[in-house]
Order: sequence, then C-alpha cells, then structure tokens
Amino acid sequence: MHAIASEETYTDGQLIFKEGSPGDWVYIVLSGEVEITKTVEGRDVVVETLREGEVFGELGFLGGIRRTAAARAVGNTVLGVIDRSFLDGEFNKLSADFRGILVAVVLRFKKMIDRISECSFRREPRTLKTLSVSYKDRQSFVAAYSVNISGAGLFVKSDNPLPKGEKFLLKLQLPDLEQTLSIQCQVVWTQKTGDEARAGANGMGIKFLEMDEKDGLVLRRYVQEITRRP
Repeated sequence: MHAIASEETYTDGQLIFKEGSPGDWVYIVLSGEVEITKTVEGRDVVVETLREGEVFGELGFLGGIRRTAAARAVGNTVLGVIDRSFLDGEFNKLSADFRGILVAVVLRFKKMIDRISECSFRREPRTLKTLSVSYKDRQSFVAAYSVNISGAGLFVKSDNPLPKGEKFLLKLQLPDLEQTLSIQCQVVWTQKTGDEARAGANGMGIKFLEMDEKDGLVLRRYVQEITRRP
C-alpha cells in the first residue's frame, strides 16, 4: 500500500511532465492510463503505457536526474502523488553504501534506456518501398500501403491513422510471396493534416513488437536485399 499525499486529475492528452524536465515526484496511476514517450529523431515514440496500480517517476527520485521520458494522460486520469516525506524517510533508512548502489543502478539504467531507444529506432536501415498492408481498426478491416520499411517498423499512409500507442495485428504482403506476414505492432507516432511538427503524407509510424520466427527471417532478408539494391 502506497502512502499517497495528494491526488491530481488530468484530462485526455494532458502533459504530466516533459522529457528532460526537473522533478522527483513519484506517481501511482489510480485510474485511467499514462503514456510514457521518448523523443527520437524529432518524433515522440511510445515506450510504455501504464495502467492502474503502476508507479512512475521513480528514477528522478532515486537518481536525482532529469526526467528520462515524458508522461501524458490517456483519457481522464487520476494520479496519486506518493508522500515525499515517507519516501525520504524510507530511503534514508538504507545504509549510505546501499543508497550509493541504488543511485549507480539508476544512472546505468538511464544510459541503457537511451541506447536501446537509439538502437531500436535509428540504426535499422529504412528503405523507401511501397507494400500492401491490412489491419483491423475499431470498425472494420483496412487495406492500405506502406511507403518505407525497416526491420524494426514501417510507415503506413492513412488519412485516419490509429491512435498513438494502439497495438494491433498487421498483415504485410511482400512481393513474390504468396503468404502474408502477420506482425503484432504498435503505433509510435501519427501525422495528420494540419500537424505543424512534421511534413509529408498523413499516416502512422509503426514499430514491430512480435512476429513468428520464420516471418521475421523472411522480413529481415527482404529488407537486406532491397537495401543493397542500387
């Protein structure tokens, strides 16, 4: 049971804190959801979606570091702010050596998060290629096409992209392959008419979460092949 000092209410899309901002308050989700995002190549990439009972903001408290990611409410959300005096008291009960170990772990974890973000979203070669895809939104199946692809994800052109953070099953059709690939995906960013932050076609950036080992091998070989082409 967490010692909650106060409660805060946020509306859908409201920013709780920004990436890189100072702050060491620790929160627990009482109701609603919280989306944790990192900025990679100018885009907000969804790292995790937190639900009732989950805690966040602990790295700032333990390590005395700036926020490693941004937090934003998904739907109407109520957060509990964990009592700072209680946390300080519990932390100070630990030996100085053990407190030092915890801080070192936090700083190492921060470096790991930064490196994983770069590896996941920057280092995969991305190639311009038009491919047929299909997926099910909340109403019906949608046939669309992607305009670029890598081994980690793709961009799907759509005037009605799925919400950022949405997880779904994507059917991907590669050329000269009869069987479609089935891939569990998540929307990491979207672009619609009127967005000032980005230029280009409407649609959504998607990262691959899970796929059959055989499908994964086929996809990697395909991306490597088209990347080598002049």
